[in-house]
Amino acid sequence: MAVTVTHMPGTTYQTRIDTGDQAFIGDEPESSGGDGLGPDPYDFLLAALGHCTVLTILLYARRKGWPVEGVSARASHERLVVEEETDGEVVRRKVERILQEITLQGPLDEGQRARLLEIAGKCPVHRTITGELEVVDVEAPVASVEP
Repeated sequence: MAVTVTHMPGTTYQTRIDTGDQAFIGDEPESSGGDGLGPDPYDFLLAALGHCTVLTILLYARRKGWPVEGVSARASHERLVVEEETDGEVVRRKVERILQEITLQGPLDEGQRARLLEIAGKCPVHRTITGELEVVDVEAPVASVEP
């Protein structure tokens, strides 16, 4: 699976995102110099996590025969500076945090609700972004154009 993202000439930050089956626009908000015509990169990240979380919960609940009538996930991203004391010295470090609020609808008991929240953390996207992730950037060859 590959997704191609290409800057759209004549725009400041708009990109065309092509999944092979679908294409859509990414952008930056006007407050960041973009045109605000599409989601920004963190919107896509949060959407990927939420989409995967909702589907993982639904698949698990259906397999168990649990009465889930609806699931939604609302996520936000923030950058924090936390202070920790180590050996009497205060150390500051930056932390990226995603808060995901999951709403479960249906006549579920407390045990089922707790298990579904646990299952949320097992969705493949959640595991990818919280596990050991390696991103390798390489320059792609430019196709030569013969006259």
